Amino acid sequence: MRFMSVACALALSVLAACDEPAVVDDLPAVAPVQQQPAGPRLSSRQAMNNFNAVVQRLEPVAEQYCRRQAPNLNCNFKIVIDDRPASGPNAFQTLDANGRPIIGFNLPLIAEARNRDEIAFVFAHEAAHHIEGHIARQQSNATLGGLLGGIAAAAVGVDAQNADRLQQVGATVGARSYSKNFELEADALGTRIAAAGGYDPLRGAQFFFRIPDPGDKFLGTHPPNADRLRTVQQVAAGL
Repeated sequence: MRFMSVACALALSVLAACDEPAVVDDLPAVAPVQQQPAGPRLSSRQAMNNFNAVVQRLEPVAEQYCRRQAPNLNCNFKIVIDDRPASGPNAFQTLDANGRPIIGFNLPLIAEARNRDEIAFVFAHEAAHHIEGHIARQQSNATLGGLLGGIAAAAVGVDAQNADRLQQVGATVGARSYSKNFELEADALGTRIAAAGGYDPLRGAQFFFRIPDPGDKFLGTHPPNADRLRTVQQVAAGL
């Protein structure tokens, strides 16, 4: 019970101390996005053609945004296809050993996208994660959370095992503290990047209607799909 009380207090402390993303504000009020007919699934060849066309067209746009908004970052995106067995559609952004940004798509996601606008929106969203510096900010929050966990353990005098657990709790809370906000930031900037590339972000965001809704969970990693759709629509309305 004592450990749980300290862990709860630690979570609140980490949330207060970690790097808080900029709030997407000054956006127009809009009616909720309405779900449109998804259209038929594409053949493997059509889906891959759409993917290749979007990468060729949108990559230079994303790199231009990156160089303008984050000139100190490596903006030379590398696009990869993850062909490992997967349970569902997924895309990700990471860095290689030299700091080069990588955007990855797995085959189920490429197959699930019904048009180029959907592929473009996912691409732009992942590029936005890099431009907004989310990996570094998340790592910083995790480090700070672990540090606060160690301080809390020393302050209350718990044993070594519980001290390690508190540090792990702090790091986890720190890493997840603003991950939902990071997703909304990436949705907002991704909307602008997709539109700048000539794609329709509202049509692209219809993808949200076909993926599981994570709901609004405490320390969840993704916000509810409705919040993400609202962000895309508000940003698109302001373009």
